[in-house]
Amino acid sequence: MYVKAISEEGRTTPARPPATLPRAGLAAALLLLIGVVQAGPRIETWQTGNGARVLFVAAPELPMVDVRVVFDAGSARDGTRPGLAAFTAGMLTEGARDWDADTIALRMENVGASLSASADRDLAAVAIRSLTQEPALGTAVETLAGVLTAPTFPPTDLERERENALIGLRQAQEQPAKVGQKALFQQVFGTHPYASDPAGTEDAIRALTRADLQAFHQRYFTGSNAVVAIVGALDQPAAQALAERVVGGLPAGERPPALPPVADLAAAAVERITFPSSQTHVLAGQPGMARGDPDYFALYLGNHILGGSGLVSLLMNEVREKRGLSYSTYSYFVPMAKPGPFLMGLQTKNAQADQARTVMIDTLKRFATEGPTEEQVSAAKKNVTGGFPLRIAENSDIIQYLAVIGFYGLPLDYLDRFTDRIQAVTAEQIRDAFARRVHPDRLAIVTVGGDADTAQVPAPGDPG
Repeated sequence: MYVKAISEEGRTTPARPPATLPRAGLAAALLLLIGVVQAGPRIETWQTGNGARVLFVAAPELPMVDVRVVFDAGSARDGTRPGLAAFTAGMLTEGARDWDADTIALRMENVGASLSASADRDLAAVAIRSLTQEPALGTAVETLAGVLTAPTFPPTDLERERENALIGLRQAQEQPAKVGQKALFQQVFGTHPYASDPAGTEDAIRALTRADLQAFHQRYFTGSNAVVAIVGALDQPAAQALAERVVGGLPAGERPPALPPVADLAAAAVERITFPSSQTHVLAGQPGMARGDPDYFALYLGNHILGGSGLVSLLMNEVREKRGLSYSTYSYFVPMAKPGPFLMGLQTKNAQADQARTVMIDTLKRFATEGPTEEQVSAAKKNVTGGFPLRIAENSDIIQYLAVIGFYGLPLDYLDRFTDRIQAVTAEQIRDAFARRVHPDRLAIVTVGGDADTAQVPAPGDPG
């Protein structure tokens, strides 16, 4: 099979194991792998001949291999053509070498392998999952290499995908959550490339040409701009040979320049977008933190207490349990190459929107000023560290972490030290980090909703 997806901030759906793998064998191997991962997977790293960085974890428990190739080619590189990165990534699987889209799909399906392509604001990723037996592995690796090095961007398929993209944009305008998120990113990031939605705009998508996609691919899909993550039942020599087969045909190229800094918000801003609904979406945000931020673990654990732990979070207690203002509410950080957003949100009845927003922001203010209690920190540590082994229990989980470690230049012992660094965080460190880094008086706030009978939908981004 092959899967094509446009992801938000790298959140992609892991490829499923081929149907030929017995469920009982998967379950047994998974239990063994959990025990191994608790000690941390051993990461080996090297460079290919054309400059791609490779990260490899041997996982002999299953006769499978996952390969994920990521490039600094996300929507932050769109320039004046919003949607270009996502469109380019989406078109990679539509034609390569002398294969059309159907041929590519059949090549993967016939050997029980999967192929996916995705893009978010920071990166573009192309990945395979395959059995290690031949001809499955050879076919999957050859297909991955083909779509990376020799995409054809067929004109007929391009027009079909353009229409699909336009349909997706129109559908997004009918979803208040997506309308709100787009508006919030624009408020938070202003003129920074992160402000632009990866899906682009209708005008920009209509204007994209095959030459635009070819130029984008030529500039950003290069060896020096690539990170190759490999997890599977291979030894290092086999993994080295596989990496060369996958990306060795790419030109060495050059890495793109660093993205510009993200500026803090100077003042609070509120944007009201009317929408024909009985519910109002309330979203709030500001620049948060980058990958590798020195405050990462304090902010991560603090947010788990504030709004990242579901029903037991402070936001859920104040907004839902005490006042019944919303079925759910949340907060989270999205660390990126440059500081990504800190986001909060809820959905509530139109008449309660202002009250719910006030409670949400007041809860943040108290937490940023007072910090958590020792009991809250202890409970959060148990929750986070207790669940961490399961979060990296499968090869498809590890491959995602490997790609993140390689792309963002995180230390190779990141997974080994994760639980220890969480355990080392104190209540005072959380209070200090939130006091310095989170500014409730300078939040960008977007509300999407209105009278279900009379509200009219404005153009996206227009204040209500």
